[in-house]
Amino acid sequence: MKRIGIEINGVLRDTIGKFTQLYEKHMIEEKNDDSKTFELDMSGNTEELVSPEEFEYEILSEVTTLNLIEHFKFNDENELYEFMYEDFAMQIFGHAGSTETFTFNDLNEIYLKYREENELLIVSDEMGKSKPASLFFLSKFGCQLEKVKFYSNVTINSMWNEVDVLLTSNPQLILEKPKDKIVVKYNTNYNKNVSCEYEITSLKEFDETLKQILTC
Repeated sequence: MKRIGIEINGVLRDTIGKFTQLYEKHMIEEKNDDSKTFELDMSGNTEELVSPEEFEYEILSEVTTLNLIEHFKFNDENELYEFMYEDFAMQIFGHAGSTETFTFNDLNEIYLKYREENELLIVSDEMGKSKPASLFFLSKFGCQLEKVKFYSNVTINSMWNEVDVLLTSNPQLILEKPKDKIVVKYNTNYNKNVSCEYEITSLKEFDETLKQILTC
């Protein structure tokens, strides 16, 4: 029996896509507009006052790493954390779309096919309010897997202890996997430069990859 972990972020959930959408709306459009001040002259005309040192939110580049502060402009790491895990946690982690149109159809089919001889579980790197939001996300899309394992940087070893095979898009997990574990990379823009023995571009391909792994 193999214990097969399937990660939420990047594999099942388009977290980055939802993050980008909310950043554009609430940081670029709303905050940049709110920060503008105007001067009223005696004739009633208004003139925008712009400070050369005024902070302006913007998307800095395409997301090619999971270090989001390199790609989205924030005042500091604390503001990024508050945006992601406090102010908009449910919107980002609960209401994001799936990575593919039929992600959860394919996931449930894989689960039903392999569950008798293997243990399949959901794993995810979550903090604070993102945990209940992620449970809502799984429920919303009808995930049939019975076990969910949340972990953090502090508890990452406990996640590895629960899986033999891990499907992930996270470059750090791919690079730092224990020698006795097998990792399958789900290809994304932010892991293009990370090589892996097993790679897939859609969840449906995971079925064939699992066949190869389980017969080795």
